[in-house]
Amino acid sequence: MDSIIPLLSDPAAWVALVTLIVMEVVLGIDNLIFISILTNKLPEHQREKARRIGIGLALIMRLGLLGTVAWIVQLTEPVFELFGHGFSWKDMILIGGGLFLVWKATKEIHHNVDPEDHKEDMVGTAVASFSSAIAQILLLDLVFSLDSIITAVGMTPHVPIMVVAVVFAVTVMLLAANPLANFIEKNPTVVMLALAFLLMIGTTLIAEGMGFHVPKGYVYAAMAFSALVEVLNMVSRNARRKKKGTVH
Repeated sequence: MDSIIPLLSDPAAWVALVTLIVMEVVLGIDNLIFISILTNKLPEHQREKARRIGIGLALIMRLGLLGTVAWIVQLTEPVFELFGHGFSWKDMILIGGGLFLVWKATKEIHHNVDPEDHKEDMVGTAVASFSSAIAQILLLDLVFSLDSIITAVGMTPHVPIMVVAVVFAVTVMLLAANPLANFIEKNPTVVMLALAFLLMIGTTLIAEGMGFHVPKGYVYAAMAFSALVEVLNMVSRNARRKKKGTVH
């Protein structure tokens, strides 16, 4: 492992660090949206604990994977070929994670569209829901962590830079977790938008696992545009409420 001291005087290392921090924070948004939606379904006194455990597991998993960079690189080597495309372990993990995200997002959308149909299901699952939520967060942490570390390996060969960027990004996730989850809970239309984001992210993971490169910039630009439209809708709704209150 490289020492971090010589890197402090290297301008290229600082540029790589800043770029990687931004990239890791952006990639962490997907993880954070999933954690927020999943923990909001728990009883209120368990939510913050579940978020901290989920984000803590994400940090541990990322740092653990950084300790096995040589093994991570090998995960990109093809294991078998199908329909003219070589599938690696990374591809299979991305496809599995993508399918899980699509299934989970579709299920949650169905619950939001028809909540009456699922009231009885919620009664008997209160005890198991916390451990179930942690298990699902752990599964997606693995997928997002692998994607995050492979991205980091492609941007810099210096492990200390990767470690600093990952710790910084996960710290941002930890600070943003509660405000984001509370915001999503208080705005039902944002829940649907966030689920649509997860659906799109899941589809993107499946496409990448199948060998179709989807530029992340396009995905996040679409997410940012949709979020901007939703913000304008919220401003418009608040303005109408204030106008009605003034009239009455």
